[in-house]
Amino acid sequence: MIYRRDWREYIAAIGFAAFQGLVVGLAVGAAMIKPPLAGALFGAVSGVTEFVTGMVMIGALEIFLPRSAFGRRLLARPFLIVVLGKVVVYLAIVALVVGGRLGPQVAFLLASPELAPQLAAQVATGLPRDLLVAVAALVTFLLVVLHHCVQLVGDRNFRDIMRGRYHRPRAEERFFLFMDVVGSTPVAERLGPLAVHRYLDRVFQVASEATDMHYGEVHQYVGDEIVATWTLADGRLDARPLACLFAVQAALDARAPEFERAFGTVPKIRAALHAGEVVTGEIGGSRRAIVFHGDVMNTTSRIENATRTLGHNYLVSEDALARLEDTGRYATQDLGIQQLRGRVNPIRVYAVSADRGHCALRARTTAHANRQSG
Repeated sequence: MIYRRDWREYIAAIGFAAFQGLVVGLAVGAAMIKPPLAGALFGAVSGVTEFVTGMVMIGALEIFLPRSAFGRRLLARPFLIVVLGKVVVYLAIVALVVGGRLGPQVAFLLASPELAPQLAAQVATGLPRDLLVAVAALVTFLLVVLHHCVQLVGDRNFRDIMRGRYHRPRAEERFFLFMDVVGSTPVAERLGPLAVHRYLDRVFQVASEATDMHYGEVHQYVGDEIVATWTLADGRLDARPLACLFAVQAALDARAPEFERAFGTVPKIRAALHAGEVVTGEIGGSRRAIVFHGDVMNTTSRIENATRTLGHNYLVSEDALARLEDTGRYATQDLGIQQLRGRVNPIRVYAVSADRGHCALRARTTAHANRQSG
């Protein structure tokens, strides 16, 4: 599925490419073509044309292809094969655009008839196109490798490390969403470790995609569990952590036939959402990572464990619910104050559902069962 955020990213990438082409074209054109002003304009048109054309094709492959079933199969190949395959395809695009002199041809069309012959002569004796292709090829290769390396640590983590945002630890409020794959142990026993790895990989791809679309970040994968987090500012609007949770389950349900064919089962998730203050900072030596310290993550894990005993797959703490905005489309059922295992202080917990009728039915059923047992 392609989201509006994908289109925004695509348009932003094209805009950035246009800016790069403008800057490079102005500098190279002014330095190599006389008169400098005409050379700068000629270079600007050439640079923008070539950079934008290349990004239109490469950006489409990079952003939209992974959303397709074919793209997901390609990305499941070994890292080196994926990188080399992308490099070959992208280099072909670069060679077509740069080697084919697309930019200068467009610039010649826009140049005045008096300057066109003079510009053509200078361009022909100027910087060799094969050198431009070689430079563009090297930059393309480095960008592809960098992009895949960034994915290993996460886009947001990489940006935060580069900006030094958490070089010094800071206290901040965050949402944490723990999503656990239900019944993964029986699946592992039936399918074996290699198949269950592929099974969890597909589930985590779905969860990661939904987290990205709801402005969260994947903190870590632990066994059959994925931990997503939002800063308070990113998460509170539109109750994004809850929207993410139900988007994950909806996406898994939509791919039920695919999972059934491949693994003989359809994944379901249990989840817990909690919020509070943590200390966020970088740690490590040769491998740097951004980590969170505080009781919030431990409490979220305890709430997720309580899904089994309380009989509800989706739980949210009072602390998280109070920090969210626009929760009206979700139905909540107050399960009271719960004494969670390993915690001294009890905490109020709610069951949450995207379907108000479903939640009300569960509440009546629970009340009836309690009366019967009393």
